Amino acid sequence: MPGIGLKQWFQVSALYAGTVIGAGFASGQEIMQFFIIYGEKGLWGVTLSTILFGLLGLLIMLYTTAAGCNSYAELLPVMMGKKLARAVDWLSLAMLPGGLVVMLAGSGALLNEQFGLPTGAGTLAVAVITILVIMGGLEGVLLTNMILVPLKILTIAFVCLMAIINCGGWPELAQQGQQINHGRNWVWSSVLYVSYNMVVPLAVLSSLGRSVEQKPGILGGVTGGIILGGTAGLVTLAGLLFYPGITSYQIPLLCIAGDLGEIWKHILGLLIWLAILTTAIADAHGFASRVAPKGGTLYRLAGTGVVLLAIPLAGVGFTRLVQVLYPLFGYAGLAVIAGLLTTMFRLKITRGKE
Repeated sequence: MPGIGLKQWFQVSALYAGTVIGAGFASGQEIMQFFIIYGEKGLWGVTLSTILFGLLGLLIMLYTTAAGCNSYAELLPVMMGKKLARAVDWLSLAMLPGGLVVMLAGSGALLNEQFGLPTGAGTLAVAVITILVIMGGLEGVLLTNMILVPLKILTIAFVCLMAIINCGGWPELAQQGQQINHGRNWVWSSVLYVSYNMVVPLAVLSSLGRSVEQKPGILGGVTGGIILGGTAGLVTLAGLLFYPGITSYQIPLLCIAGDLGEIWKHILGLLIWLAILTTAIADAHGFASRVAPKGGTLYRLAGTGVVLLAIPLAGVGFTRLVQVLYPLFGYAGLAVIAGLLTTMFRLKITRGKE
């Protein structure tokens, strides 16, 4: 039915984009480190990342709907063989709770710095909402992303577009000649960016194999990648207008939003918090769907349990957790990308479900 297909396409697109647009993306820090510092070449990097996000989203949804997967544990052996799949599976089982801990810590830090609330209150707020969403099962996760993800994207796009207009339009890219590339080039930086952002989307999207039809699922994977690239492109363009001053900000988008007025700084703070929330939900759902692929009571218990265990660990501190855990996301992501691309050449995936 056309209505069902349209709804599933939107659900997959929102879920894919929502898992990637976390605190780092919404703050502008990720975009600055991976794209803005390369000047004009950073825009080529965004283009490359958009192509990769779209292609990988397509492949994940193609494989998972063809195989009728309920979790990434069912998809990984198809992609990379049993031995490597087992290693990536165990790494993901550790990383998803790790990512959840980072998001809880990030919520505490943000609400403390931006609004003066106790750190523990910020941590508990995301924990409680995440548990409530998990209790609603897969439908709860999809509904939450359908509401919050468009809100995040529209706000980021509006802030960046208004900043670009206020500054006179397209930046003078020729002035961005000095690159702070830290030994990397823009191509490798783009690949790394996609790499460390693919573990959670794989875990989340691979749980949709039996609930989403193949055609809207594939379209959603492609559209989600395009949305990610388009939003990153707007942030990059706006960031180039404020470069190099933007490099002194821990939250670069605050520099951009400040050009629109003080109220936008508070709106942006709320936006980053929503980004943290949707990523926390994705981490908890990815873990719960791995432990309980069939859903039900075990899924809810696993999701609730991992959130409760993450709360005390969040006290380690946001910055320290990012330094330790995020490199692991990158290494696992490279294995995921390699598996997806090589499977494209190794297998014939039948259209539709058997």
